[in-house]
Amino acid sequence: MQMEGVSFRTGYFAISVAARILGVHAQTLRSYERQGLLAPSRTKGRIRLYSIEDIRRAQQIRRLIEDLGVNLAGVEVILQLTERIRTLEEENERLRRRAT
Repeated sequence: MQMEGVSFRTGYFAISVAARILGVHAQTLRSYERQGLLAPSRTKGRIRLYSIEDIRRAQQIRRLIEDLGVNLAGVEVILQLTERIRTLEEENERLRRRAT
């Protein structure tokens, strides 16, 4: 199934659809990308394609900014630390399984 800007088969969304899903302007998503907070994939024609994971990450960014009042620099630090914690938890679980 194919709708304008949406590919249900691959789960990728054009910037206009992603912005609509998130309730933000497309410029907000471009700003997040410029800040290095989002990295949508691109088509050969350089059109941004947002995955479900990109949408979730953008939702997390919005929550940090709007609900907690965190600035973009703070958001970047929080996202990096969150990813590091996730990686360490996965490594810890692997080591725990290997030890038993």
